[in-house]
Formats: sequence, structure tokens, C-alpha cells
Amino acid sequence: MVVIYGIKEHLNPVKAQLSEVIHGCMQSVLGMPEDKRAHRFIPMESEDFYYPGGRTPAYTAIEINMMEGRASETQKALIKELFSKIESEVGISPVDVEVTIKEQPPHCWGFRGMTGDEARDLKYSINV
Repeated sequence: MVVIYGIKEHLNPVKAQLSEVIHGCMQSVLGMPEDKRAHRFIPMESEDFYYPGGRTPAYTAIEINMMEGRASETQKALIKELFSKIESEVGISPVDVEVTIKEQPPHCWGFRGMTGDEARDLKYSINV
């Protein structure tokens, strides 16, 4: 699951495009299938969204929640691909993008009535 935060005036106009770019990166780097897009956009009022100095109101925070198992090199490749594609396709500078990958063991995931460690029919690999 991916959660994207930003100031609503900047995030709302690019939500669909940003979703396409994020999922495209997850497909190319992680091998995620097309139908495994799970994005949650949290457009916020500017007075509720504080961001670091040196950034613009386009500052966008992206939290990627995933089952553990991806190699550090794979995770770094995903982050770098996100910076590159978000800049070239959405127009948000890498200085205004923050990416955090949060990993949890498969038993901490629940979907389709089972836990992640019970799932045997995933159409993608966790260990990449």
C-alpha cells in the first residue's frame, strides 16, 4: 500500500498522474502486476502540512508499505526511479519528494481473509 501526502492545492491536480508514475515504477522495479495498485491520497490543508525548509508547497511525502523481503539494492533502485520519473513526468523536483519504505513481516499483513505468510497465490515475488 502506498500513502501519498501533500498540500491539497498541489496534490489534487496531479493525483492520477502521480498514481500512474508510482505504479509504473513499482511495476518496473519490483515486478508488481498492473492490478495490484493500492494508493491512498491524503490531500491536506496547508496549515496542517508542515514540511522542511528549502522545499516548496509542492512537497510530497510518499510512504510505501510492503512485506519485507526486497533487497536493499532493489529498494534504492525504486526510490531513485521514483525521483527520476516524478520529476520528468509530473514535474515535481526531487528536492520536493520524500520517499519512505516501511517493511513489515508477511504475518503482519492481512488481505483476502488471510495473513501475508499464508498467501500462496501472489502473482509477484517478494524476494527481489
